[in-house]
Amino acid sequence: MRILVIHGPNLNMLDKRDKSVYGEKTLPEIDSLLKKQGQALNVEVVTFQSNHEGALIDFIQEQTPSTRGIVINPGALTHYGLSLRDALVDSKLPIIEVHLSNIYRREEWRARSVIAPIAKGQISGLGWKGYVAALQALAGELKADASP
Repeated sequence: MRILVIHGPNLNMLDKRDKSVYGEKTLPEIDSLLKKQGQALNVEVVTFQSNHEGALIDFIQEQTPSTRGIVINPGALTHYGLSLRDALVDSKLPIIEVHLSNIYRREEWRARSVIAPIAKGQISGLGWKGYVAALQALAGELKADASP
């Protein structure tokens, strides 16, 4: 089973951003933890990051045929990435939206997500552990759905 973990704009800069908001781990560290967790779950985890909405869409469209689910932190595209939303809908895959910070405790505009209405769930405010929780939940659900 294959699950995509997609990181949107600015997540490549975690080591340079406000650690009180985004945590201490770098994106490569988070990706490494996710791949290890994937091995423990017997799931292939494919990670991808881009600062460009079109590149995220291209990746989703290219990878969808061989993928069972998506964990995504859309970054700022959470609030206005309608073409990203459309690509996620078109994938027809289960999606879990993740945010490192609690988007509901920050600026008011951050609380609006165009992705949440199409996602199975959203994890916000647990830092890097939110990614792991999303991967575990999605893998568990996909395995349960595949059981006779």
